[in-house]
Amino acid sequence: MKKVKGRMDESILVCVYYGPNGERLIRRGHKMASMLNCPLYILTVDPLPYDEFDAEKSGYIERWKELAEECDVEEFILLDNEKRPTAKMIAEVAHKYNVTQIIIGQTAQNRWEEITKGSFVNVLLREITFVDLHIVSLDGTIKSEDEIEYEAGVRGYLLKEGDSYRLCFSCQKNMSYEGIFYKEIGTDFNNGMFKFVCNGITYQVHVADDKVTEPIDAPSNVKYEHKAHDLI
Repeated sequence: MKKVKGRMDESILVCVYYGPNGERLIRRGHKMASMLNCPLYILTVDPLPYDEFDAEKSGYIERWKELAEECDVEEFILLDNEKRPTAKMIAEVAHKYNVTQIIIGQTAQNRWEEITKGSFVNVLLREITFVDLHIVSLDGTIKSEDEIEYEAGVRGYLLKEGDSYRLCFSCQKNMSYEGIFYKEIGTDFNNGMFKFVCNGITYQVHVADDKVTEPIDAPSNVKYEHKAHDLI
């Protein structure tokens, strides 16, 4: 049972899209909502149906849901399989939840790159009359909690070797996990972070010189027919 917020005349909506900056926007919204003691909502829109999301997208969704719980968000709103214009969907959600302030990021991916252009902002402002719009300037570089910088993620696999796992970038018969590898910037070796999704849960492990540095307590997320194909 969520506690009743003090300022029901104010309501904040954070709009996130896939990328490392979603978490920062959510935390920015939480800080504002805490200061105003008002409800906070999170919205993400995608033209694809949820069951067609890849591992990376699913990972972001799970992380945002975790943050929603952590930040006492009123509702995490996922509009999947949505073909209508993004600005109209933001406006529709804002109207439904009596939103008075909207937070979007200056840098984003795919079709939300339009946010950096005045045209998108103007369209959105026409759709959301009497709502304050906050455009947060964000660094496009992926960073972890301790601000380590990573390159853009690339698809990779973890191969079982004895009691540990080795990172590779091509399908092989003994692969156990498929996911996204983020390499640390400034290193000549494959040092970084490997993320994968299994049964709807996101996992991440650290990699040093191609080797996973910690145990993995998750079943394989590689389909049997995928493995069988590589044995041919």
